[in-house]
Order: sequence, then structure tokens, then C-alpha cells
Amino acid sequence: MKKRKLGQSDLLVSDYCLGTMTYGSQTDESDAHRQLDMAFDAGVNFLDAAEMYPVNPVRLETAGRTEEIVGRWIAARRPEGLVVATKITGAGSNAVKDGAPITAERMRAAVEGSLRRLQIDCIDIYQLHWPNRGSYHFRKSWSFDPSGQNREATLAHMREILTCAADLIAEGKIRHIALSNESAWGLANWLHLAQSEGLPRVLSLQNEYSLLCRSFDLDLSEACWNENVPLLAFSPLAAGLLTGKYAGNVTPEGSRRERNPDLGGRITGRVFEAVSGYLAIANEFGLDPVHMAVQWTLTRPAPTLPIIGATTSDQLAHLLKGVDVVITPEIRATIDRMNRAMPMVY
Repeated sequence: MKKRKLGQSDLLVSDYCLGTMTYGSQTDESDAHRQLDMAFDAGVNFLDAAEMYPVNPVRLETAGRTEEIVGRWIAARRPEGLVVATKITGAGSNAVKDGAPITAERMRAAVEGSLRRLQIDCIDIYQLHWPNRGSYHFRKSWSFDPSGQNREATLAHMREILTCAADLIAEGKIRHIALSNESAWGLANWLHLAQSEGLPRVLSLQNEYSLLCRSFDLDLSEACWNENVPLLAFSPLAAGLLTGKYAGNVTPEGSRRERNPDLGGRITGRVFEAVSGYLAIANEFGLDPVHMAVQWTLTRPAPTLPIIGATTSDQLAHLLKGVDVVITPEIRATIDRMNRAMPMVY
């Protein structure tokens, strides 16, 4: 597994980050620990969690369970060189009492809770799961309306959070602050405040990105390239759509779709036509569609690495077999033609 320096940090991370959001719901603890062993033994030293996990479903009663499962693995194995990322839940989530927004006070309490559950002394990358002001992510782009936002309140909130992050860094509780489900305007302002006021600089951005979800490719890609803010691409397999297992509009037993029939708004009138096109490209070039979809994210112009996740250790073993797959310029060109023919399918 290749490793890289992450953005403007000294963190050396694997090309793949292991997502853990099903640990404690679809994935029981024994298989979660098997996955963690398998990934670490394959060279994956980068894990991503969140205080609200597990998902499918997200519930107040289960929030934090994923971090507890990961924490017990860390305590038992004590892996050297492990880089741990986790997140504070954004406003309006039922994983937090009363759907409380992110504040400095709540962030400090959330950091303490994650440290306790993960059984570590310091969180390497602490991410805001989504901004308080809302965003166009999670299929909200179709009705996105920023006219209700208050610019000065947003900037004051950013300043509050960066100041809190500075204190937490000084106390040795987190190493870096980072973002998730942000926009180009948001990223630019977080960076500007950090630079102009001597506050911690956001390290990375975790947004959805896949062959089927390419809104990152324009303004955000430009911003991340110029500012050296790497994208941690979540759902590179489009919630399993790009594996082909849902082709023909089926719902395999035990799959995410069994619990979430529209896959978070990804099942649309055009999605299966696009999936068929990408499956055909993989077949044309003799590639496994899973390996093609994940490795493609590593070819992008802006610094990008995929967050891979699996319900079972067998699925993870299959994912890890693709680390040496090469996406040639010819394959990329064919993929680009497909994207132009079938853009924004959800």
C-alpha cells in the first residue's frame, strides 16, 4: 500500500482510508475487528469514524458505538503509525440530543467523548461532519437555497470553532481540524480566517465523490488543488451501486438497500443506465468494476484519496485486491465520455 504526506501536515497516510460507519449495525464487532486487522496488515494505516456512527440507521441510542468498537481494537492491538480521523455531528442530527448545532462548548465535549471511546490520547484529524448553516450535499443540491444564510454569523461561528481547535491542539487532544460536506465558499473562508488571524488551518475536506457523484470536479477541485487541501472521498462505490450488485434494480439480502431502499436518494430514473455504462467500461478493459471505481479516484487532478468501507470482511478483502490496478489514460478518457453522456444522475 502506497503512502503519502497528507496535505500540509506531517501525517503519512495510506492511499486508502478505511471507513467504519457500519461497525455496530450491519457489521458486528468480531467482523469489524477482523476488517481492522486485515486492513492494517495490508498497509492501511488511516481510519475514519464519527461520533454519530453507526449508520443504517443513525440513532441517538447507538451514536458512539462505532468509536467504541474501534477503540477496543486499538487498545488490544496498539498499532504503530495509525492515523485516526473522526467527526463532530452537524446541526439537526438525531444522533445528538435535540439536534444541537456545532459550538465550541459542544466540540470540546465531543472531542473528550471520542477520545474516551477510541481509547487514544489525541485525535489526528477532527472533522466537522457538516456545517451548521447547511449544505447542498446528501442530495440537497436540487433544492439548495443559500439566501437564508447570515454571512457574519457564519464567519463568527468559523472563528469560534478555529479558536476552540487552537486550544484543543495546544492541549494535545487533536492534531488537525478538518471539514466534511463543505462548499468552495465555505472552504475559502475557513482558510482565509486561519491565515489572517493566525488560527489553525483546515487540513482536509471529506465530501462524497465517485464516478456517479462528481460535483467536486469544478470549484472545489480548483480550491483544493491551489490550497493543497486533500479530498477524502467518501462513497467511492456510490453506496454499492458501482459494484453492480443492485443492477436490474434488485435488493440483495443483507445489503444497505435492504435498510435504506433509495440509498439516500441515489436511486433515480437514470442511475441504473449510468451504472450499466461504467460496468461496461470495466468489462471492456478487463477490470473489476470495484477496483476501477476506487482506483479512479486516485487519478484525479486535485489531491484525492478514497475512503473504502465494507459491510463484511469478504467485501474488504476484495477491495484490497485492487490496490495495484492501473487506470490508464485510455480508460480515463472513456470514463470521461460516459460522464458527459450521463452527468449528475442523482
